[in-house]
This record gives sequence, structure tokens and C-alpha cells, in this order.
Amino acid sequence: MRKLGCLLVLIAAIVLAGFVAANMWAGAGPAERPVTVVVPQGASLARAATELEQAGAIRSATRFRLLARVFGGGGSIKAGEYDVPAGASASEVYALLQDGKVRQRMVVVPEGYPSALVHDALMRADGLTGEVPVPAEGSILPDSYAFQRGDTRAAVVTRMQAAMDRYLADAWAKRKPNIAVSTPEQAIILASIVEKETGKPSERRMVAAVYGNRLRIGMPLQADPTVIYPITRGRPLGRRILRSELHAKNGYNTYASAGLPVGPIANPGRASIDAVLNPASSPALYFVADGTGGHVFANTLPEHNANVEKWYAIRRSRGEM
Repeated sequence: MRKLGCLLVLIAAIVLAGFVAANMWAGAGPAERPVTVVVPQGASLARAATELEQAGAIRSATRFRLLARVFGGGGSIKAGEYDVPAGASASEVYALLQDGKVRQRMVVVPEGYPSALVHDALMRADGLTGEVPVPAEGSILPDSYAFQRGDTRAAVVTRMQAAMDRYLADAWAKRKPNIAVSTPEQAIILASIVEKETGKPSERRMVAAVYGNRLRIGMPLQADPTVIYPITRGRPLGRRILRSELHAKNGYNTYASAGLPVGPIANPGRASIDAVLNPASSPALYFVADGTGGHVFANTLPEHNANVEKWYAIRRSRGEM
């Protein structure tokens, strides 16, 4: 009976120890708020556990390693930056490391962003490393790009440019016949102008049609953004365009020279590229703001002049003139 009693005590102790260990593994962790932990490349479980303990994600690195061996199944962990939720159990933390659910950081490139501002965004991005020159204008496809801590800026730019190359190649293959541009490079130049001339998605194909019509007859495009670009490289001008700037011949100014500029003036988005490669069917040669954020289009100069007078009247009523 004495031996039986000792055995029962031993069994109870083992069960209790197992219950405590299981609770340590699956019970709520110590983090009172989300914490970020970086597991270096090639780090062992011991190194990862140390980082987790220092960040407050687990209570004990030693205990975490032991429990992981017992309950974790022995799978490998993956390097990266992890967001550990508040109260995450040791089991949940270990699952994060095994699944490689690393934190996704983002660089966002809005449609029409010039490369100077893309460069600014890359240099501000916390977690990216290394220097990178300002990318070639028009070479970046506007989008949101995920990266992990430690990625290089050069690698992110390479992905941005590869995305543009793929999209442009696919869009060019589907282009409408007899459009005004004859190469993908010309398409990007014109798309960058369309992008900067209207922020209204429904107008892009009409704006592309106007500029395509002007190109065909040798009429200057007269796009204000092409005047501003050589002055600021795409950054805001912050003032009105000077009369002298309208006459400046610099390869970009489409008031001073007919045809396309020598290069893009921004990084156009997918919709503007598509608009240039599939413009609206219209004989329109002119457009002017309509006071609502959009534009009104005209086929002839007299029609356009009348529309301009209406726009001036709107501006006068607003005290802008």
C-alpha cells in the first residue's frame, strides 16, 4: 500500500507538472502591448529566445527553449522582424517564428509621383538599408511595395522597375491600332503628362485623345506640368508659372516646342498608361478646367475660347482673379 501511495503521488506530481508546463506554453504571455522582435539571419532558437525575453514577449528564454522542445514539434524558426501581439502565449510566439509571419513594411508610391519624391520615400523608410540614386523618371510603377527590415533600397527599386517593365510590356502588346505614340518609351512620356493633367479617372482617355490629336498635326501640347518639371524635377512649384518659363526651351517645355518632351515628367500609373494606349475616339484638341475638379473639352478654338471665358468667370466669382 505504501508503494502504491508513493506511485500515486508520483503520478499526481507528473500530471501537475505537465499541467503547469502546458499552461506555461499555452497560457497568456507577459507582453502588455504589442512588441517588435528581430530574429537575425542564422539565429538559433537560443538566440531568438534571448531576443524575445529582452523584448518582453516571453518570461524566460530558458523555459521557452525547453517548452519548445517538448511541445513545439522541433521545427525550425525563420529570421525576420516579428510583431508579437499583446498577451501572446509562448505557443503562439513559437508558431510565428516557425511560420515566418514577419512584419510587412511598405513603401507607397502614389500615381504621378516624380522619382525625386520616390527617392525621398525610400530614404525615409525605416528598416531599409543602403544608398540609392534617384531612379530614372518614369521607370517606377506606382504601387505599394512590401519589404522587410534589412532589405536594401536598391533591391526595392529593382522590384519597382521590374513591375513597370512587366506592366508596360503587357499593356503595349494590347495597344489600340494607330495611336499617336510609336514606342513604349513614348507611351510612358505621354502617360506621365496625362497623369499630371487630370486627377479624374473618367477623363484620362479624353485627355490622352486630345494630346494624341495634337501630336498627329504637330500642334504643341502646351501642358503646364512640362513647364514646371525642369524647374523642380517634379516637386511642387509653389507659385504661378512665369511668362519667361513658358518660353524656355529646355527639352521639356511643350509650350516652347512641339512634340513630346525628351523624357517623362513623373511615374504614371496603370490607368494613365492604359489611357494613352487606348485613348477615347474624339477629335477634341482643347480642354480647360470646368470649376468642379474636371475639364470641359472642345474640338475648335472658338469653342475652347468660350469655355476659357466661362472658367475665368468662375475664378473671378471665387476671387481668384
